[in-house]
Amino acid sequence: MIVVVNNNAAKEQFENLVNWIEGQNVRVHISTGEFQTVLGLIGDTSRIDTELLEGLDIVSQVTRVTEPFKNANRKFHPENSYVEAGGVKLGDGHFGIIAGPCSIESEEQIIEVAKAVKAAGADFLRGGAFKPRTSPYDFQGLRADGLKLLLEAKKETGLPIVTEIMSAEHLPLFEDVDIIQVGARNMQNFEMLKELGKTKKPILIKRGLANTLKELLMSAEYIMSEGNENIILCERGIRTYETATRNTLDISAVPALHELSHLPVIVDPSHACGISRLVKPLALSAAAAGADGLMIEVHNNPQRALCDGAQSLTPEQFADTAKAVKRVIEAIKE
Repeated sequence: MIVVVNNNAAKEQFENLVNWIEGQNVRVHISTGEFQTVLGLIGDTSRIDTELLEGLDIVSQVTRVTEPFKNANRKFHPENSYVEAGGVKLGDGHFGIIAGPCSIESEEQIIEVAKAVKAAGADFLRGGAFKPRTSPYDFQGLRADGLKLLLEAKKETGLPIVTEIMSAEHLPLFEDVDIIQVGARNMQNFEMLKELGKTKKPILIKRGLANTLKELLMSAEYIMSEGNENIILCERGIRTYETATRNTLDISAVPALHELSHLPVIVDPSHACGISRLVKPLALSAAAAGADGLMIEVHNNPQRALCDGAQSLTPEQFADTAKAVKRVIEAIKE
């Protein structure tokens, strides 16, 4: 349920209303805007008398929400949200580019790529330490040692870092990570999502290979229901009958998610297509569609990459793509 309160309401009246609602065993999410304040009622609201609420002078509107996701719902939070990590904002007009190798292979590799992507305009450095692979015989990442190398690259460049978590048991290793990524295969690992919700770390959650937007938002809801509202949604392509690309980028997910939710939405064109030459046009289309950011894989020697070399850009290709994306961002602002 949503209760819209006029901003000219007296402080005592407002506090009395919130206390009364909470007395009905319902949690209240408060979103303050320029002209009105939205109270999002979370829990069993069936016993709350909507006519009673509508009769109050300070209340302008009462609406029951049918969608199961509440905290992530734009109706509960009309203003756009942004996430801040390492002093950098993403969302609500702040466009961010996350770039780096699929997997961390050596100190020399990650630092070389980190310096290159920063010089080209990246806002965050990504790098996989724990790698979920389809085959148990493929490179699984350097794990804890990889995290140490990623932190060295952060120290060297100052870029906030993004890396994927595979298990809640690994959380102690992620204390110095700026944004924790939940991969597509773990989007519905609900027990892990609940543990991530108990942290205050920004969480980047990727849409699963065959999941709906509603299911993605429900996964975000698992995290938010535990108190962590620092969520970034990521569209990374879904599995369809098409075989020309690794996945099919659902570009419509960007405006659709923005309509449904206040959370920032980014796009990963690298995993969406799996082909390096297609990354730039997909990145441009995502920016034009209103995405709040991009996640792009960059490797200093893609031909010798231990993971996903076919979809990785060289530093030079990334610089060209980042420059073009920024032109699109400026164009759609006009």
